[in-house]
Amino acid sequence: MMINIKPYFFLLGGHDLEMLEIRSILHEKSLPFYDRNLSWGARLSHYYDLLDSMKGIPVGIELIRDTTPPEDYIEIDHHNEKSGWPTSIEQVAGLLNIELTDYQKLVAANDRGYIPAMKQMGASEELICEIRAKDREAQGVTERDEQLAEKSIENNLEYRNGITVIRSETMKFSAITDRRYGLDHRLLIYTSRNLCFYGNGVALLSARYTDFIKSNKAYSGGGENGFFGLAESAFTETEIIHNWIPEIINLIRHG
Repeated sequence: MMINIKPYFFLLGGHDLEMLEIRSILHEKSLPFYDRNLSWGARLSHYYDLLDSMKGIPVGIELIRDTTPPEDYIEIDHHNEKSGWPTSIEQVAGLLNIELTDYQKLVAANDRGYIPAMKQMGASEELICEIRAKDREAQGVTERDEQLAEKSIENNLEYRNGITVIRSETMKFSAITDRRYGLDHRLLIYTSRNLCFYGNGVALLSARYTDFIKSNKAYSGGGENGFFGLAESAFTETEIIHNWIPEIINLIRHG
């Protein structure tokens, strides 16, 4: 008797270096995948037209579940309620029963625990800088974003109760966090449309705002010293500046 095993087809989420490495694995293994060049906050509905028409098992990678998936849908992620899970590239490797290369393991470490995790693996400063630069490029950080990051740090940085606060002139916060690495234990970056806190206190914020994370108005990841942020345009500028920032600073101060 012949057993008909359904093939996987993969739906790729927001671009970063990890996602591009996953795409490379799928391409190398000649596995079907769909990549709509999405950014952070990618949603399952971006692939709504494919869900019922493809013959196989859909595997969504870092896609917010904003529509009902097929019964056999496999969800791969390691953010929000799945924080602490293996990284997405590690989950893909497990699903395909393959071994990651040393470079891909560093990419996983970068996505899981940023620069400290890569240092723990013994990566050189040169290799860490290379991976961070590639990650920013994969996220769509342009030379203009890099310039705006420098301008934001120079002109819009202040300290509030032990927290470094920067109003960013670019939506690409990684261009700022990479420049501030090692200088701030607690860093809050914001624009008129979003906000993200990095460092000691993330676990407290993630626990305090679980309902916002569940409703996709906020997100978290990277472990206890990772990041907690507000989804883009989930709140008004007034709410971000006059409600969220003072509340986060107060919680961290007394947490």
